[in-house]
Amino acid sequence: MRPCSPNNVALIGYRGTGKSTVARLLALRLGYDWVDADVEIELRAGKSIAAIFADDGETAFRDLETAVVAALAGRERTVIALGGGAALREENRSAIAESFVVWLQASVDAIAGRLDTDPTTAARRPNLTIAGGRAEIESLLAQREPIYRRLASAVVDTDDKTPAEVADAIAALLPPKFHTTDTA
Repeated sequence: MRPCSPNNVALIGYRGTGKSTVARLLALRLGYDWVDADVEIELRAGKSIAAIFADDGETAFRDLETAVVAALAGRERTVIALGGGAALREENRSAIAESFVVWLQASVDAIAGRLDTDPTTAARRPNLTIAGGRAEIESLLAQREPIYRRLASAVVDTDDKTPAEVADAIAALLPPKFHTTDTA
């Protein structure tokens, strides 16, 4: 894992690992702002990520994602929940390079279970492979895990943990400067 000199915390990992929920809870603990990059993308586009993929294609989505990540990385004292594929582009990795990057991990079973019980997943998120489901999770994790690993300042397993427990685990890993309310 790489050393960091951050002012933001960026959460990376596959969908269903808890990035959005944990970002909100961690921000409350730190007195930081928080933002979900996928929500920002949908706000800018005026439609869901699934609709962006269907109407404009994955390249257009990734281009918009890159613009959003660059804007969010420029914020101060913010916990940023990134989309699962955001780390794939070098521009996005560079944009968050100064952040404390936390890779939220979960087993394939945990991810599949969470996605199956999340009513917004099907409506907001497209399948990224023809197979979808468990096969998609396994395939994309195999591609993405080496990137997540290289980018991460820290790794937190989210299996069998509540979002509050994950936020607490991240807070315990953060350098002391994150635990001060000083803005200087």
